[in-house]
Amino acid sequence: MTDRATIIVTGCSSGIGAHCARALAADGWRVFATVRRPEDLQPLEADGIEALLMDYTDAASIAALVEEVTRRAGGRIDALFNNGAYGQPGAIEDLSTDVLRQQFEANFFGWHELTRRVIPLMRARGQGRIVQCSSILGLLPYRYRGAYTASKYALEGLTVTLRMELEGSGIHVSLIEPGPIESRFTANALKMIEENVDLENSAHAGEYKRQLARLDGTGPVNRYKLGPDAVYKVLKHALTATRPRPHYPVTVPARRGMLLKRLLPADLFYRLMRMLD
Repeated sequence: MTDRATIIVTGCSSGIGAHCARALAADGWRVFATVRRPEDLQPLEADGIEALLMDYTDAASIAALVEEVTRRAGGRIDALFNNGAYGQPGAIEDLSTDVLRQQFEANFFGWHELTRRVIPLMRARGQGRIVQCSSILGLLPYRYRGAYTASKYALEGLTVTLRMELEGSGIHVSLIEPGPIESRFTANALKMIEENVDLENSAHAGEYKRQLARLDGTGPVNRYKLGPDAVYKVLKHALTATRPRPHYPVTVPARRGMLLKRLLPADLFYRLMRMLD
């Protein structure tokens, strides 16, 4: 795409979103980067990026964002990179329905709302790219990540269906499925488990102690963790390739996990996943 193609990138206060917004701007895109907190606007604006407030859990906020981008860009939205999300750790039996619902509001329903609002603008121009930053946990299960995994499994199903339905429209849809990436994701997850799970009185209290060590940084370092530039590499392909792929797994654990799921009997595969820390 040329002539200052426009893109909305969500979740840009840090991590994948912040890195990709800046990398896209450096590559010539007109980037509309969203954050939830006013204090996160200035660092992006200082780098020449048009930063706007949006909260996935607030439909009015999403509508206002699309209206403002449409106004500024003259109705042109070439691409959307849905990225902003959080992880709610905890054993499934320890998570209230309200907590699970909040996870889906931020990680699934808000993405759907934003996507539906940009599709008509892309249809009017006969082209567009929609890229969803899912997770390898949208394809593989992992203990104590049930809420996040469920939201990403739902996203995967919705997105591949959308891809099929938009075939021939000029709008291409892709999923990025990262494994471990450097970000504030684990720090935010630590906050969520402390707020929403009764750690001491749970049947999983002993396991939580080990899990919390991983989240607070005192546990072993994941040697497979990559920087957000690894995500940008595949995002760039999904946005510019003539035939973008439906799935882009990122990191060695993500690619290995997908391969093992295809090759191993289900019972053996899930037992192996059960052994992972």
